[in-house]
Amino acid sequence: MTRGTRRRRGWSLVELVGNGSGGGRSRPARRLLFNQLVDNGMGSAVGLFNRLVEDVRCEMANDRLSRVFSALADPTRRDIVARLAAGDATVNELAEPYDVTVQAVSKHIRVLEDAGLVSRSRDAQRRPCRLEGEVFDLMTKWIERYRREAEDRFRQLDAVLEQMEEQPVMGTPAKEAAS
Repeated sequence: MTRGTRRRRGWSLVELVGNGSGGGRSRPARRLLFNQLVDNGMGSAVGLFNRLVEDVRCEMANDRLSRVFSALADPTRRDIVARLAAGDATVNELAEPYDVTVQAVSKHIRVLEDAGLVSRSRDAQRRPCRLEGEVFDLMTKWIERYRREAEDRFRQLDAVLEQMEEQPVMGTPAKEAAS
């Protein structure tokens, strides 16, 4: 299989980085790409080149609920939200427990801000981050709607199971009589 051909499950590292025989990329360029793929935890690199997913992500970015759930998909951002639920905090305070730079935490906070989950204010020299509650109301309404639908389906299933228990199954009475 030559580089650039698409397999069913994505691109292989050999196809992306090269097998060392040249293949169009210089050795430093191949090494850099390989390091980026490994650092990002993308062994098969499907996420890097899946244009369809990128297109869908761009379309979904306009939907506020999608932005909120997308922002909360990252465990670091979920932890930041949990910590802000206890009270306001600055970026430096939020960055303390993580083994990343303050700039990385600031980017996480910016994603949460874009989703409407967090806001920053000015308090003299401090710029505390604050959790916004109205977005959680939006999420709760959406979740509650689907929870009610799921409960309705379970009630219907319970009714069907009760009807099945009331109707005798062929062969069951004969086994009970033999016992």
